[in-house]
Amino acid sequence: MFQKPFRVKSKTVIRGSDRRKLRADVGKALPSLTEDQLAELVPNKEDMSTMKVYTHSGKNVTVYCLGNNPVFFELDKNVFPTVYTLWRVPDMLPCLTTWPPVLKNLCGGADLMLPGVIEGEEGLPEIDRNKLCAISLLGNRAPVAVGRTTMSSAQMVECGMKGKGVTVLHTYLDQLWEHGDQTPLPTMATQQSCPEGHAPDLDSGDTTPEEQSQGELGAEASSTTDAVPIENLVLEDDLGDEGDIDKGTDLGEQNSEAAGMRDDGNGCEEEEVETRHEEEEEEDQMDALLYQCFLHALKTNVKKSDLPLLTSKLLRGHMQPCCPADKSLDLKKSSYKKLTKFLQAMQTQRLIQVKELSKGVESVVEVNWGHEELKSFEVPDIELPTDRVNDPGTGAAPTYQPPEVVEMYSVTGNLAALFRTAGIRKGEALSGQQVREFLTQYVKENELADPNNRRFVVVDPLLCDALRQKGEDLTHLAWEDLFTRCCDKMSPCTQLIFPGQPPVLKKGKLEPVDVQVQQRSGNKKVTLIYNLEGFGIRPDAFAHLLQLRVQASTAVNPAPNRKAGVQVMVQGNQVHTVAKLLIDEMKLPKKFVQGVEKAGKKKR
Repeated sequence: MFQKPFRVKSKTVIRGSDRRKLRADVGKALPSLTEDQLAELVPNKEDMSTMKVYTHSGKNVTVYCLGNNPVFFELDKNVFPTVYTLWRVPDMLPCLTTWPPVLKNLCGGADLMLPGVIEGEEGLPEIDRNKLCAISLLGNRAPVAVGRTTMSSAQMVECGMKGKGVTVLHTYLDQLWEHGDQTPLPTMATQQSCPEGHAPDLDSGDTTPEEQSQGELGAEASSTTDAVPIENLVLEDDLGDEGDIDKGTDLGEQNSEAAGMRDDGNGCEEEEVETRHEEEEEEDQMDALLYQCFLHALKTNVKKSDLPLLTSKLLRGHMQPCCPADKSLDLKKSSYKKLTKFLQAMQTQRLIQVKELSKGVESVVEVNWGHEELKSFEVPDIELPTDRVNDPGTGAAPTYQPPEVVEMYSVTGNLAALFRTAGIRKGEALSGQQVREFLTQYVKENELADPNNRRFVVVDPLLCDALRQKGEDLTHLAWEDLFTRCCDKMSPCTQLIFPGQPPVLKKGKLEPVDVQVQQRSGNKKVTLIYNLEGFGIRPDAFAHLLQLRVQASTAVNPAPNRKAGVQVMVQGNQVHTVAKLLIDEMKLPKKFVQGVEKAGKKKR
């Protein structure tokens, strides 16, 4: 199953609950293991990870790794040990013995056929049908493969040792073995010897010199009858004649270089372990901060008259203000991940009681004011955050100040000749007041006011060329029409004046901040905010501020279906919070915030 490379879909650190479940599944699948052996194979404190892989044959397999070595794999809800595990406890499974040359076929993907099984003097071990079974080579007790039997040992004898005996799932030297530290096959002493008349023809063309030497080594190992602990085992590479010392030394150097290359390859995994430890420390710190703010809020902010208290209000209105000024509460960075799980833990400690008073809405209905943790808690002497809003803009001011927005008009080519009389060039931007002053001055200087009706202006050739419509015979215009036509012929632009900064001129009309609520899969909703950067508000800083306010995940992405700009996305319908931030706290004029008027009335 692992003869060809597999694809790793994910690799995560195993959780405590999954570790306990794995230990229980291993104990059920391998009943011969003792409690001490189970604790050694699935330890509580050593680093373990879960790897989801997809094999070349289309199988989804879960692999459990201890350090860098895969120790178990799960297929179709059945747990199997790897050769690394079998070498640590070689007697955990009944074992069938085969000839050393058969290993090449097993590694190539073949199943174990019964003609290749060596019965030995004591016969076959007792094995039921469709049970786990290990495979070892003659002269070496170390298993080289693991699989499932196709028939019981009694049926194997009855059929004359013909047919398929074991469906092989994993072997020594396959891709799963290569994913570990690639430990060579150890040599373990065995009492089983080659039965007379059954020795394979090692001189045939099908046997390689390496297989012959392996058979000789196995024969030497078979003469030893005492069991050797695995930590004292002698590897095949360490065996040899005295005349081959130099050759063995060179081989050792090559192995050292190969091991160094493997260590370099595992650098990423070491970095993952370090990152995991840092994340665990960060989670512990956030858990402690949550607990501190929780007790602080119950002791100083929450009163009996506030009950029942919405859980969301407990977090935003009571716990958040108790957080030190240099820190921030972020449930996503804690081990709880959600407010519900944190409050469940507090309820387990009998500090509070939480009930669902209405569908989907939980509230704190009771607080145990006499709890020892709450009574012994001392309110820390820390600097609490002020009520002002942190600056989400680019300036150095402590609070955000909205810009002064001035509608401007840029001189176009059609009006260039008219405005050139006042020294104003094409492309220059003028405010509405400046345009009105220019037209008034032009009419006065050229005495274009109608003497019969001072409300009208006589249109001279320059004004006519600039303002008349196609095919229109224009002779007189009212003052207001003169101003309106001139502004319509000019290009609109906007000037933003931030306090303490030079004015910023932008082409076109200023688009307001657009707040939308969209329905996603199921009943989920998200709130989208556009055009924040047009008013000098950094989208990333605003998203972070919004995340702290509503305790929901946020994201900043390029705005789809728009020429430029980004969108801020926050989970849930947060229109009321967004409106409060932009209009009430940041003092952005309401006319520049669209979409908040469509929000439904907030439930009390």
